Amino acid sequence: MNTPLQNNSVTLSGRVMCEPVFSHEVYGEKFYEVTLAVKRLSGMEDLLPISISEHLLSDMFHEHNLVAVSGQFRSYNKTVEDKSKLMLTVFVRDVLPYDDSVNPNVLELTGYVCKPPIYRTTPFNREICDVLLAVNRQYNKSDYIPCIVWGRNARFAGSLSVGDQINIVGRIQSRNYQKRLPDDTVVVRTAYEVSVSKIAVVGDIVESSDLAQ
Repeated sequence: MNTPLQNNSVTLSGRVMCEPVFSHEVYGEKFYEVTLAVKRLSGMEDLLPISISEHLLSDMFHEHNLVAVSGQFRSYNKTVEDKSKLMLTVFVRDVLPYDDSVNPNVLELTGYVCKPPIYRTTPFNREICDVLLAVNRQYNKSDYIPCIVWGRNARFAGSLSVGDQINIVGRIQSRNYQKRLPDDTVVVRTAYEVSVSKIAVVGDIVESSDLAQ
């Protein structure tokens, strides 16, 4: 059986977009938020949030510097506009040597399907399936990670049931969307999710060649 540390692993390499901003303090240890610009194969960039302890911060984490980190993709609830909102961030466990020959965005999760998957097709007839994965963490906590599965993998994901234990491999992506507020103003928000390249019900992994890049 995988341990909580093995259930959830991510490595990112990218460009620091901003100076570290203080986030919170736990048992006297301060944590900071940083945004990394991580390149896709297409050349586009995902702007991804990371949370890093003061003990791991260094001069590397200044704007425009290139850094590499490893850790876990985590979720937490935050009150926004009087509503509880699921927030996602990469919790950094280690700072790695930067190497531009290494895949800059790799994630692997093992968890449980916690909502019925939503299978659909896009206006361009691409198959897509939304899966919400509950990933066990230490101290009886869980992270709730939204995943998007494409192509023939989407059909497979659409047949999954709540409670199925699955393993996925993919990358974290950012996506902007528009939200209309009660006063009719429209604001741009950013969502984070996992774009899945491999998926399995803790068994044979099915690979997809039409993953959106």
